[in-house]
Amino acid sequence: QVQVVEAGGGLVQAGGSLRLSCVASGSIFRIRAMAWYRQAPGEQREWVVSLTPGGTTNYADSVKGRFIISRDNAKNMVLLQMNSLKPEDTAVYYCNTVPPSFTWGQGTQVTVSS
Repeated sequence: QVQVVEAGGGLVQAGGSLRLSCVASGSIFRIRAMAWYRQAPGEQREWVVSLTPGGTTNYADSVKGRFIISRDNAKNMVLLQMNSLKPEDTAVYYCNTVPPSFTWGQGTQVTVSS
């Protein structure tokens, strides 16, 4: 059962930008903190950034200053603006609650070429 749907990934050069979107079931992000996670090949899934219902953000050091999380309440959507992308950002990106409570979606692939 799909609870979140991620989109917006793609192939981009280092230094480029992408905007990811996550459509959540219902209005969950008005109740729970939401986050983006990512998983690079051969690595564990890691937390990247979170956004609380009150608007508090928290970023992993690796993306601080480059990524911006936001939400669109009308569309039940969480967004991730990714700027100054680096090859090490290459991963499948997922959205979920904090801590994760939804079944993991397919994620969206972000590939950053050097």
